[in-house]
Amino acid sequence: MSFNIGLSGIRAASSDLNITGNNIANASTVGFKSSRAEFADVYAASILGTGSNAQGSGVLLNNVAQIFTQGNINYTENSLDLAINGNGFFVTSNNGALSYTRAGYFGTDRQGYIVNNNGERLQGYGVNAVTGRINEGVPTDLRVDTRAANPNRTSEVSSTLNLNSTAVRPVAAQNVYDSTFATEYSAYINDNGFDPDNLSADEAAEARAHAEPLALEASRDAARSGFDPSDSSTYNSSTSVNVYDSLGNAHVMTKYFVKTDANSWDMHILIDGRNLDGVLATDPNFSSEPAELTFNSAGALIGGQVTSIDDWQPLDSNGQPAGAETQTLALDLTGSSQYASSFGVTSVVQDGYTTGELAGLEIDDQGMLIARYTNGQTKTQGQLVLATFANQQGLKPLGDTAWAQSSASGEPVIGVPGSGTQGLVQSGALEQSNVDLSEMLINLIVAQRNYQANAKTIQTEDAVTQTIINLR
Repeated sequence: MSFNIGLSGIRAASSDLNITGNNIANASTVGFKSSRAEFADVYAASILGTGSNAQGSGVLLNNVAQIFTQGNINYTENSLDLAINGNGFFVTSNNGALSYTRAGYFGTDRQGYIVNNNGERLQGYGVNAVTGRINEGVPTDLRVDTRAANPNRTSEVSSTLNLNSTAVRPVAAQNVYDSTFATEYSAYINDNGFDPDNLSADEAAEARAHAEPLALEASRDAARSGFDPSDSSTYNSSTSVNVYDSLGNAHVMTKYFVKTDANSWDMHILIDGRNLDGVLATDPNFSSEPAELTFNSAGALIGGQVTSIDDWQPLDSNGQPAGAETQTLALDLTGSSQYASSFGVTSVVQDGYTTGELAGLEIDDQGMLIARYTNGQTKTQGQLVLATFANQQGLKPLGDTAWAQSSASGEPVIGVPGSGTQGLVQSGALEQSNVDLSEMLINLIVAQRNYQANAKTIQTEDAVTQTIINLR
């Protein structure tokens, strides 16, 4: 029996060496989980069981357990390299056959599907084409949509700016104001028989109250009729922003501000150098109907916060319809002010954009697949899923750093990263093997000694047997 006991010990030590050697061989394998040999002693037994003084019959390899501890995260320059920080496995499909892995080597195939280095497709939730929301339910093959992003026409332009309260009317308008005021003031005095050389304060105030609104109206009319976007002396300030039509064409919207009174301004709006009727500023028939802005004594805007441009028809550079839909633009100046400081725009936001080509992909820690486009926009194209198991040790190794579900592992629990017990995903990184080389090298020494000791048992048994044979 000693021969069998020693032989079982040699087999066990050999298995231990094989398992340790396999761990060492995969020390640099991404997503690899180290294994360990678990041994059990053996006792001979009859139908009635073992005796009270039963002797052992050796050792056997009871189980090869895998250690699913976290490996180190190594950062790479590939955005589709993925690592799991925490619990869970990536789910991949090979023509419907699911496998589970911690190795995050992913890229795209010629059809745009996200695949690992074995060509298996990464599983996740798709996106509803209408709502843009994630379709949580049955996982599917994740695919990168390489088509250009659709343009979005501008519907609202929000600006916050300051108009200089110390600014004066344009020169031509101020001249008209001064001339009209003087004329009306003198005419009122003469019409009412006042003595201009002995004018009382009340008479002067009465004449001023008559002349001022007439002068103001005349100067405002002069400012509007004399407005010329190519002549900076006809306005006080201007600012521009791009707006987009339904085809993604950019158009330059410029707002010109003309001071008309102490707390009043005109805002002229031109798009591509044309008024809102499509007439070029250089055309003899050009005219501009401004929006009126009014500020209170504290410098806050109290009128004209939102100006609506209805049924604007986008035109091309030749003044012909660009083929885009007519659209309505809302200009929101809420928060704008009139203070004694230079003109300035503190913020401008418009909700349109042109078409864009796919510029890159990103995956956030919750597995959201986000596409970046050349127009500065982003779009969610899906969300990968992770799988967890009640008994990870029950998974069946498939090779290629992958496992399959078995009856011992239980059913997979599918969820998005960060939900339940699922870990988080790190994009642009890979999880390294969790093999501890120092520990493995020590295990080699221990397994070698065990092998030698069991061989010594056989050698000793052989010597004892030879002694018995030599008895005469």
